[in-house]
Amino acid sequence: MRRHNLLLLAAAVLIAVVPLFLSFEGNESFGGADGQAQAQIEQIAPDYRPWASPLWEPPSGEISSLLFALQAALGAGVLGYYFGLRRGQAHPRSRTATRTGTAGDAHG
Repeated sequence: MRRHNLLLLAAAVLIAVVPLFLSFEGNESFGGADGQAQAQIEQIAPDYRPWASPLWEPPSGEISSLLFALQAALGAGVLGYYFGLRRGQAHPRSRTATRTGTAGDAHG
């Protein structure tokens, strides 16, 4: 069991550290798919104008990051609740507390 935990810990550390050493093309590390899609659209159709706009733009990048983190935390909470509920329904607690007496014993 202890070896299994150490292997999981090592895998988690590798997953966290390896991306820091990977090289990225250009100066935009962690640019994301939105920026890449916008660049492709501008290359294919330079006169394209978006037909929709956001209803509300966050005032800063920090607020945008906060909202993204809040959304991720809320989603993780909902998923955790659902899976915990399903596991609880699949493995109900054993009932150890049972009645030791009967209704007739209470009167006598």
